[in-house]
Amino acid sequence: MTNTIADIEESDFILVTGSNTTENHPVLSGFVKRAVLKGKKLTVIDPRKVKLTEYADRWLRPFPGTDIAWINGLIHVIIKEDLQDKAFIEERTENFEALREIAEKYTPEHVEKITGIKAEDLVETARGFARAGAASILYCMGITQHTCGTDNVKSLANLSMLCGHLGKPGGGVNPLRGQNNVQGACDMGGLPNVFTAYQAVASDEARMKYETAWKVSGMSPTPGLTATEMFQAAHDGSLKSLFVIGENPMVSDPDLNHAKKALTNLDFLVVQDIFLTETSELADVVLPAFCFAEKDGTFTNSERRVQRVRKAVEAPGEARQDWEIICAIAGRMGYELKYEDSHEIFKEICAVTPSYKGITWERIDKVGIHWPCPDENHPGTPILHTAQFTRGKGFFHAIEHAPPAELTDDKYPYVLTTGRVLYHYHTGTMTMRTQGLNQLSPECFVEISANDANALGLDTGARVNVCSRRGRITAKLKVSSKAVDGTIFIPFHFAKAAANKLTNAQMDPTAKIPEFKVCAINIEPSAA
Repeated sequence: MTNTIADIEESDFILVTGSNTTENHPVLSGFVKRAVLKGKKLTVIDPRKVKLTEYADRWLRPFPGTDIAWINGLIHVIIKEDLQDKAFIEERTENFEALREIAEKYTPEHVEKITGIKAEDLVETARGFARAGAASILYCMGITQHTCGTDNVKSLANLSMLCGHLGKPGGGVNPLRGQNNVQGACDMGGLPNVFTAYQAVASDEARMKYETAWKVSGMSPTPGLTATEMFQAAHDGSLKSLFVIGENPMVSDPDLNHAKKALTNLDFLVVQDIFLTETSELADVVLPAFCFAEKDGTFTNSERRVQRVRKAVEAPGEARQDWEIICAIAGRMGYELKYEDSHEIFKEICAVTPSYKGITWERIDKVGIHWPCPDENHPGTPILHTAQFTRGKGFFHAIEHAPPAELTDDKYPYVLTTGRVLYHYHTGTMTMRTQGLNQLSPECFVEISANDANALGLDTGARVNVCSRRGRITAKLKVSSKAVDGTIFIPFHFAKAAANKLTNAQMDPTAKIPEFKVCAINIEPSAA
């Protein structure tokens, strides 16, 4: 996030897209609702009529996988009506003419044909966003989980820069993180191409710094594989062993039939987690770890705030802390990793991580600090890009709309999109062990519009088979006002009717994220 969560209430215009905010980020959605109660404008752009649309001044419903087209359409209107922030563009950005040229053909009428969004709604949204004193964009995996996910995000950045809504209170381009410390995991180098703070492994300077700190030599400049690439390599036989920590890919990965073949093709699989999962059932070794309440350390949340986590209860059985397990394995592999405690590890993190350099446990004893925080006298950085962008000037990317990797046809006439429900988290490893939550959300469902259900001659509660080109599941139909004609929603939490048996594993070429949000399916009554 370029801005903070509290900063949402300072926005004059809030654009939420690709996010079922009230169910996926219920606490954060409270800030959006309060902003609306204060008179701020809210526009929701989403293929489903999610709960947040009840608070919105306007809901725009694009066909799934057409985000670049409607964003370019907003840009077209803003430039045509001369509503862009000329001073910001001149002083803070480059490559504007390329953006102007690419957006020229995305007229409201042309965009309506591609996306289904009415031309007049697109025009009014563009005017509201551009004329706002400060406008905030909130997005989630409905934007990123596409074969064009990286380009979707760049397009949103184009829109925000065009109107000068970056680097100031109430503005920003703000991704809503899906898990409680996923921002911290990325900051710590939990990606195949970077060290901490996104320092490239290809950088000689960065590698030299880490070689000195860790007393090693010859560190490879070659990036590793992403998670999705690992599974393909395991399937092909070039990856022989895999260590899975705190993840349940046998429910969360796309095309689960393919994922299972990949895991069973490994010579050796290790799973480290707090509970037994569907993935651990395939493992050669399972290592029990501590949960968050059983250890000390830090979490870095969605708004880049580094916060203390304190041990509240004792861990059961033979569980160990994640770092203790990793250190013990490293020692057996010939490299001694020894730390007294989490505090010692955090000191090392700050020593080798420029954006964390000024953060200490004492400074965040009660209130967290937003990175970057380059020294101990620095207050932290709640808002990014106030004076300049990381690369200097912001770069406008000229991006064309491209259709999803898989389209509907006579055999598979519906579009499937997946996501979460309020009562369960990710693959249900924790939440499905809670009786109350299981009573509220006991099983998978197939969300469908009333018109589509009537056309099939089916109603809520009917058991149906849902089929894609990759697999089939059986679940109960749920006629819902959230659904729109032609688009089906299935939550991915439930292993017994795993939506990801259906999803398409085609990846974004840059981020390597799968296209979870669009695939073609068919629905038929089930005899079961």
